[in-house]
Parts: sequence; structure tokens; C-alpha cells
Amino acid sequence: MATDLRTILDLTVPVIVRIGERRVPMEDVLALAPGSILELPKHADEPLDLLINNKPIGVGAAVKVGENFGIRINRIGSARDRIEAMGDEAATA
Repeated sequence: MATDLRTILDLTVPVIVRIGERRVPMEDVLALAPGSILELPKHADEPLDLLINNKPIGVGAAVKVGENFGIRINRIGSARDRIEAMGDEAATA
């Protein structure tokens, strides 16, 4: 049993921080070029979504970590919620 738990804890999973999304006509997508700005329907002060396997597990705020972006977690689901968000990802590892 301990080996199974260690296997799960050693998994690496893609974590996504989503700042927003919107549907855009293909014509507008094809017109995108360097310097284009795509406005998102999320206010700059709203929390960012934290996802695993495209399923939300928490929210947070953007922070600067050295020269990189990061996210300060404001709210996070339970360990069970986070594991369940992996869904088929855990089964195929």
C-alpha cells in the first residue's frame, strides 16, 4: 500500500493558471498578429483560476517571483478534490 501511495505522490501533473477565456470569430483569430490585444471578459482584480486536467481546484492572484510569474493561492480544494480532478490522468500514470 505504501508503494502505491508513493507512486501517486511522485506523479507530475500539468497545472494551469487561467486568466480568462472568450469565444472569438475565426476571422478575428486569423487577424491576430504581433502587437494585437485580445481583451478577456475578466476584470484585472478578479482571482485567477487554478486547474488540473482542465478542472478547477482553486483560485489565486498573480504575483511576480523574480523574473517569473507565479500565483498566490487564495482558495484551494481539499486533497480529495485535487486528486479527483486528475480523473483519467492518475489512471494512466
